[in-house]
Amino acid sequence: MKHLFVLVSTFGLSISHSAVWAAGDAARGAAFFQQCAACHSTTAGEHLTGPSLANVWERKAGTVADFHRYSDALKRATFVWNAKTLDKWLTDPEAFIPGTSMTFPGLRDSNARQDVIAYIKAISEGKAPTLAQRGGGMMMNMQSAHADLKAAPADGQVTAIKHCADTYTVSTADGKNNKVWEFNLRFKTDSSRLGPTPGKPVIVGAGMQGDRASVVFAGPGEISGFVEQACP
Repeated sequence: MKHLFVLVSTFGLSISHSAVWAAGDAARGAAFFQQCAACHSTTAGEHLTGPSLANVWERKAGTVADFHRYSDALKRATFVWNAKTLDKWLTDPEAFIPGTSMTFPGLRDSNARQDVIAYIKAISEGKAPTLAQRGGGMMMNMQSAHADLKAAPADGQVTAIKHCADTYTVSTADGKNNKVWEFNLRFKTDSSRLGPTPGKPVIVGAGMQGDRASVVFAGPGEISGFVEQACP
């Protein structure tokens, strides 16, 4: 495919969008897409860092319903997502749309891009291939790796949070008290269907050394009321 683009450029030939897409393999694209799944779900209405990609094919850029984190640059775009525009976007998002908030550096391999494009098209058509689940808890059927926090085990169910000096003590339903340096603890919210039950926050570990964590609440109004200023 890379050499084909060189020929097109050299001899001024044209190639249709459908022909470009046909070169891709959706099954291979599903495997490549694993690298994107941390930021993009393929479930309609489920948004992560980026919008759901369930129905973006032939949709005007920056218009996925209920996604509120588009950059101003993308909201001003006038094109639709198809084989041609996705190829430019996946090659170098910043060059295609200066000012985009997407930090992805680009997929330089042309064949890989066409495979991912084929997969995105297949998602919109309801024909996306699936992959067998592998270790690590990731859902390899290309649904979001976002866990259902309502089903958190006892050691993840937060019952109390106390703050003293530079330390948070997070108590969990298994009877343990976890002490975390305040700089290493984040408070987050998740109002999606996979978020925690209101009033029942969940603690999620993070960091290469296991020294960081996030407490996830159902909404921002819960945070201040849940944290108690108390020293032993």
